[in-house]
Amino acid sequence: MTQQIAYARPISAQRLLLACGVVAGPFYVTVAMAQALTREGFDLARHPWSYLANGDLGWIQTVNFVLTGLATIAAAAGLRHALTPGRGARWAPILVGVFGASMIGAAIFPADPAMGFPAGTPEGPGTVTLPGTLHMAVGGVGFLCMAAACYVVASRQAREGSRGRALHSRVTGTLFLGSFAASRPAAAPPGPT
Repeated sequence: MTQQIAYARPISAQRLLLACGVVAGPFYVTVAMAQALTREGFDLARHPWSYLANGDLGWIQTVNFVLTGLATIAAAAGLRHALTPGRGARWAPILVGVFGASMIGAAIFPADPAMGFPAGTPEGPGTVTLPGTLHMAVGGVGFLCMAAACYVVASRQAREGSRGRALHSRVTGTLFLGSFAASRPAAAPPGPT
């Protein structure tokens, strides 16, 4: 009797790049949620995850931003090959890549401490700094680009007759925008005059 040896099929570079995109989102959420549940003074109802880049353990969220950004940029490269030829082959990867770059920008320019986080920070909106302003700007551009990428892919899917997938992509883009809008900290109530 001869024994057959099964060899695993090698993973193509394109599949590996696309896999980075599959992992990027859950990785980001898991790391941010673990911090949100364990960092003193962090309140999921009041504080956006960007605030986690502040304080002694802020480096964890900074690394989270960078690794997620790099994985997203890798996914954009894989997406470029996966969508070629066809509608969206140019713009979807560019838009996803800009989102990845915005995550790295969010790491370079941390959000300003505010609303009692990190522990010891006064309540209220806090001082607005240039890095904090740039954090919000790069985040805004990134979220808009990722939502736009969803709509570009939806357009391609609709043209190919995949109406269900097109609807899913449109809903995802809309929810992505909504999640960014919801992550904005509420304005502090006015103090006594």
